[in-house]
Amino acid sequence: MRTVTPFLVALVALLGACATPRQLDNDVSTYSQWPAGRKPASYAFERLPSQQARAELQQQLEDAARGAIEAAGFAAAPDEAQAEVGIQVGVRTSALARAVFDDPFWWRGGVSTRWRRGFYSSAGIHYTTPIYEREVALLIRDRKSGQTLYEARASNATGSGADATVLAAMFEAAMKDFPNTAINPRRVTVELNR
Repeated sequence: MRTVTPFLVALVALLGACATPRQLDNDVSTYSQWPAGRKPASYAFERLPSQQARAELQQQLEDAARGAIEAAGFAAAPDEAQAEVGIQVGVRTSALARAVFDDPFWWRGGVSTRWRRGFYSSAGIHYTTPIYEREVALLIRDRKSGQTLYEARASNATGSGADATVLAAMFEAAMKDFPNTAINPRRVTVELNR
C-alpha cells in the first residue's frame, strides 16, 4: 500500500483549482422604463464625441458588450438608420495601489499611520498590491422618441486588470435581468469564459 505524500495532495488540489471556472462578483444596478410587452429588436451603437475620438478603444468595448446585448434578445441592425434602439456603452477603470498595511488586521493592530508613513519614506520600502476598480455602463434609448428605456451598471474591484473577458462578464452581469430591474445595487456573479 502506498502512502500519499503532502506534495501529491497539494498538486492535486492545485490542478483542481486550475480546472475550476473563475467567477466574477459584480455590484449591479438597473433602471427600467421598458414598455410592457415590447420585445428587444434591432440596435446600433451610438458614440459620444469623446468616444468617437478613441474609435479603436470604443470598438473593443462595444465588442465586449455585444454578446450580453444579443443574449438579451437584441440583434444588430444591418444599417444604423434601421435600428429601433440606440445603445451607448462606457467603462471606467481605476488602479489603486493599496499597501498591505491598509488591511484591517494592521489598522488597529499596533501599526500606526505615523509609523507606516515613516516606514515607507525613510526605508524606501513599498509593499503594495494593486486593486483595480471597474465600472461598465449601458444605456438603451428608443431611436424615434429619444426616450431612455433602460440603464444598467456593473462594478467590481479585483487584483487583476480588465481585459475583454472581464468586460464581457461585467456586461453579462449588467444585462442579466433585462428588461426587469431588482434591488439596487445587488450582487450578480458570472463565470469568466477563458
